[in-house]
Amino acid sequence: MSSTSHGRIPPAAPPTALRRSLGVIDGAAIAASSTAATTSIAIGMGTIAATVGRQAPVLMLLAFLPVLGIASAYARLNRSEPNCGNGYVWVGKSLGPWPGFLTGWVTLVGSVIFLAFTGAVTGSVVLIFANKVGAHRVAGIALDPQSTAVSTAVGLVVLTAVTALAVTGVRSATRLQFALLVFEYAVLLGFCGWDLLTGRQGFSLSWFDPFQISSGTAFAQGLVLAVFFYWGWDAAFSVTEETKSPEDSARGGFIALFAMLGLFLFASVAFQREMSLPELIENGPQALPYLGAKLAAEPWASLPLLALMFSAVASVQSSVIPTARGLLAMGRDRTMGRVWTRIHPRYGTPAAGTVIVMSIAAGVALLAVALPRLSDMLLAAVNAIGLVVALYYGLTAIACAVRFRAARHDGPREALLAIGVPAASGAVLLGLGGYLAYSYVTMSDHFALRPDNGWFMLSLPTAIVLGGLVMAAVAKYGRRSPYFTSGQGTDADALTLPMDRTAA
Repeated sequence: MSSTSHGRIPPAAPPTALRRSLGVIDGAAIAASSTAATTSIAIGMGTIAATVGRQAPVLMLLAFLPVLGIASAYARLNRSEPNCGNGYVWVGKSLGPWPGFLTGWVTLVGSVIFLAFTGAVTGSVVLIFANKVGAHRVAGIALDPQSTAVSTAVGLVVLTAVTALAVTGVRSATRLQFALLVFEYAVLLGFCGWDLLTGRQGFSLSWFDPFQISSGTAFAQGLVLAVFFYWGWDAAFSVTEETKSPEDSARGGFIALFAMLGLFLFASVAFQREMSLPELIENGPQALPYLGAKLAAEPWASLPLLALMFSAVASVQSSVIPTARGLLAMGRDRTMGRVWTRIHPRYGTPAAGTVIVMSIAAGVALLAVALPRLSDMLLAAVNAIGLVVALYYGLTAIACAVRFRAARHDGPREALLAIGVPAASGAVLLGLGGYLAYSYVTMSDHFALRPDNGWFMLSLPTAIVLGGLVMAAVAKYGRRSPYFTSGQGTDADALTLPMDRTAA
């Protein structure tokens, strides 16, 4: 078969054997770090409480069900066609190049936004920790954790450092992430476990009653936010070409996903055992450090803050890795520029793409300084990313149902697993996203640069989708990408990466 058949692009670098050095634990570490349970719990519980009151535990459980269906679709598709482009390639082949490109585009843009805003969160946490050890000013600049500008500047320093580590190889990055995960989970489980035993608020089964939520809009918004909590487990599939077996990618993703379910349920109940609803909402992004201060004296009270800082750093690093590899897949098809296919000759990583992703995220973070408060940035970003995550997860699940539609002839069980579960999960997420978008349109009668303004919350995901359609047109008519000509994405071996020398 020629190198251009089925839309494959000739290698952009001399072919060298790729060492598949990553295993199940590495994949789980990447997925868990990208999901960033500690960060989600710390900065998200207040947001979800403001939306649905004290029903966060039941939403964590309900959101897990469609996400589990999406994960089964990813595993089945990855087993059939391992590819670091995952949804971009799978949706393109099953549903067509336009929705396929849009899937890749919203995934990448959502990740860049996440990098920009999580960088600011990381900066804020670092500043809180600096204040705790007595550092309040440097070179005449106040180290104020509530300052968006200062938090963003510190976050950009962290982003630069983790990008440099990501360039040197995935294996070295996963080693750091695994160590950070062990520490942060030990702290999180210890404090939340103690909280469950000693909390001042009485436990109530109503926390697991979704009918206690005030409205359908609040339920839909809360469920999308809860899905966002789980976002990141699919990072394990972005390094499938560097993993010893496609099955290891799936196992790593599932391990991370079930671990997140346990942590989110555990923490949501623990937070509500200690904090009243007004307390939880008021403390917002500082909820975990606030909990640590309530439960322990120094220096132990600073451990949750340190765990949050480690989680934020790990999630930033683990988000750089799949974003650069998704762009590598798009570069192979010429739907994006060839610069994304440049591979570092020593480390065997898409180094140029990794640095460019970091630079774009830094630019977005600097633009976001226009918003007056860090909490406004967080809420706007969470709402925007929640919608685009629902979109690309939903499209990928539908693609799985379409690709394996012949399974309807293989018996009821296989038809259910290959078609029914992915289709239902995808429909749930796409339906939730559509309903939430409609509620944003109707909740405000004018546009205002505020995170409680419906038109503002809808404007960012709308701009992402419209931008994706424009970029798809550029790829089709400008670059004349074979992805749009043949309707096929590149095979995984269309571009062979150099051996990862850090794996030895």
